[in-house]
Amino acid sequence: MTAVHFQVAALSAVVALCTAMSSPVLAQKKYDSGASDTEIKIGNIMPYSGPASAYAAIGKTEEAYFNKINAEGGINGRKIKFISYDDGYSPPKTVEQARKLVESDEVLLIFGSLGTSTNGAIRKYMNEKKVPQLFVASGASKWNDPKQYPWTMGWQPSYASEARIYAKYIMKEKPDARIAVLYQNDDFGKDYLRGLRDGLGAKASMIVLADSYETSEPAIDEHVVKLKAAGADVFISITTPKFAAQAIKKAAEINWHPMHIISNVSASVGGVIEPAGYEISQGVLSAAYTKDGSDPQWNADDGMKKFYNFLAQYDPMANKLDAAVVFGYAAAQTMVKVLQMCGDDLTHENVMKQAASLKDFEPDTLLPGIRINTAPDNFAPIEQLQMMRFKGKKWELFGDIISSELSH
Repeated sequence: MTAVHFQVAALSAVVALCTAMSSPVLAQKKYDSGASDTEIKIGNIMPYSGPASAYAAIGKTEEAYFNKINAEGGINGRKIKFISYDDGYSPPKTVEQARKLVESDEVLLIFGSLGTSTNGAIRKYMNEKKVPQLFVASGASKWNDPKQYPWTMGWQPSYASEARIYAKYIMKEKPDARIAVLYQNDDFGKDYLRGLRDGLGAKASMIVLADSYETSEPAIDEHVVKLKAAGADVFISITTPKFAAQAIKKAAEINWHPMHIISNVSASVGGVIEPAGYEISQGVLSAAYTKDGSDPQWNADDGMKKFYNFLAQYDPMANKLDAAVVFGYAAAQTMVKVLQMCGDDLTHENVMKQAASLKDFEPDTLLPGIRINTAPDNFAPIEQLQMMRFKGKKWELFGDIISSELSH
């Protein structure tokens, strides 16, 4: 009997030990600054003022989405503290705000900060500090450089990749095109122009004039007049929302009716088309990877139903016609997914590891068939787009979803 008792006691001890080891109370939790048992601090930098303030809606939507997550109990029981600062779209100010977030607020990561030159100004600092600079709100190809900058990752399709799709479309539809390009004189504009030239390849001479503008200019009217004078019949506007609306207006005013392509970042009905005017925006082309909040074709779509319910409950002042709102929602949803995947290991290193392990993730507001995939050697989450044309009061998608290999 004694031997049996001993065996039972030994077995009980093993069971107790195994239970203790698997108990969540004793499971090892790992935290870097910005994370605790109760909270996850996320930093963000947005142009709430200045020339790119049309994008402020992204930050406001992200904040509302995190409020929704908190109201539903948070992420693995932890509430998100979202700290978002204004940089006025000025790189020196971005540097100042990033330092404040990392050194004073001690955030776990900086998420979704907007702008190419602004994020470029903090990339070296973030990588030296080994603090994730995640899902940068800019399509510059350079965010996909895991070897040199392992702490920085983009989110949206790259500008170069989008421009290559436009090049393919133009060569097919207008093989003898004379192309005029208006581009912002910074990394954002130059990346697009490079992608366009790459896409045209041997036919790059189809570009008869590429004219740049500064974001400090109040209006780009003179540039549009100059581009028309070059005899172009294709006009590619690589501009942010304010200037995209101005370009549509000016082209109509001077009676210039080329094939007009605007960059995805300015394809917002609420932010660009409405201010420019529906009548003069007919036939404008762009490419998309998100659903259009103004398009009734998505009213029965499950993902968009969730999006509309979210707006009604957590962000009632948001303009559902604004593409920035749709973008902010999907980006925040991706961030939440990564944090959920982190479990109780909320270290800088694990955040990046999980961000580089996304497989076929489909945020509610992305177009059907477009999925988010990342890997340790691929920091380009979205690599697909679909062409669209503005008709009536909405964008109409046409053709297939086009994948584009991003330049590394």
